[in-house]
Order: sequence, then C-alpha cells, then structure tokens
Amino acid sequence: MILFALKCSSDHRFEGWFRNGAAYEEQAAAHMIACPVCGDSAITKAPMAPRIAKGVARAVDRANATAESQQADSPPQPAAAPAVPTPPALPALPANPADVVASLPPTVSDRQREAVAEVMRQLAEVRRTVESSCDYVGNQFAEEARRIHYGEADPRGIYGEASAEEVEELNEEGVTFHRIPWLPRTDS
Repeated sequence: MILFALKCSSDHRFEGWFRNGAAYEEQAAAHMIACPVCGDSAITKAPMAPRIAKGVARAVDRANATAESQQADSPPQPAAAPAVPTPPALPALPANPADVVASLPPTVSDRQREAVAEVMRQLAEVRRTVESSCDYVGNQFAEEARRIHYGEADPRGIYGEASAEEVEELNEEGVTFHRIPWLPRTDS
C-alpha cells in the first residue's frame, strides 16, 4: 500500500491509500477518485513531505520495496477492487457545532459557511436518528455486529465503538456497517 497526498482542482487537499502507484494512475485517469469536500474528480498528486524510515520502519520499507519490485517483475494479475481514497483525518470537533462555522477562516465564502452549517445540522440529525432508533452496544459493537451478520441475533440497528483492529476484522468477514461522524451533543 502507498499513501499519496492528493488535491482537486479547487485545491482541497486530502490523502488516499492505493495498492501501488499504477493503481492510483488507473483510478485517477478513470475519474474514480473524488474530493471528499466538493466531489470533484479532477484529482492530482500534491507535494508531500518525504517519509524518513528509522529502525524497524526502515526494514518494513525495504520489505515493501522488495515485494513491489517482485510484483513488477511478475506477470500481470487480475485487478483487485479499486481502492477508495481515505478521507483526511478530521480535527476534534468543537463541543458546539455552531463553533465549527465560527472557526472557519475569513477566506471562506458565505455560501461555503452555509454549506458547512447545513452539513453540521444534518450530522446532528443523523446522531438523533441513530440514538432514537438503534440499540447502543458500546464497546461490544464488533461482537454484536458479527452475531447479527451470522444470524445468531435478530437483525436490528446497533451503534457503538470498535477498535481499528475490530473494524478491519469486520471488513474482512464481510460484515456490513458504516462509520458515522459523531458530533458532540449540544443538549447535555
């Protein structure tokens, strides 16, 4: 896997993970990569700081480079499902979503501020809907999602927390779930 810094024609910057450089090139040429901010599919690589490997990381980098060079020397394999770019990590959200709009830089237009406010309103509505119609299972989310997936529990909406490792395992098992940006409550 390789990480690229990307940008759209509006200069929104984000990161994306790809199987290799060729996978990025194929997806970019086919307009399969979209900006997570505006949806633009005119994506290019953005400059990024070099990664300096030390100790164990250097050995991992060497192993990855060897694997990629061996892969380049081997006959072509059927294409895997396209990699979906990873949206950029979001900063911690302020306690009050209205503060998000207020904290935007002065260069942001009124139209963009209204769009951000609408997204924040919709995310707050998503939280209210999930909390009122689904069962909170806390850190038992992965276990309960598996039970539902394998028919060991009645199907129902659930929400809770899962570690990165549990998320990866659920994906590998084909368990369907969605991550939701969870806004802080403003009514507490």
